[in-house]
Amino acid sequence: MKKQHLPQKICQHCQRPYTWRKKWEKVWLEVKYCSTACSTAARSNRKQSPQ
Repeated sequence: MKKQHLPQKICQHCQRPYTWRKKWEKVWLEVKYCSTACSTAARSNRKQSPQ
């Protein structure tokens, strides 16, 4: 499959598009962030914001 035909999502933290990766093959529906850095930053923002 060509890269241009891979599924894409929008990162919930940085709002940038990212494409499917082989390592996400089994968990693609649960992937929310484009990278570990975005995942970590989103978690730290959640802890800091008072609710």
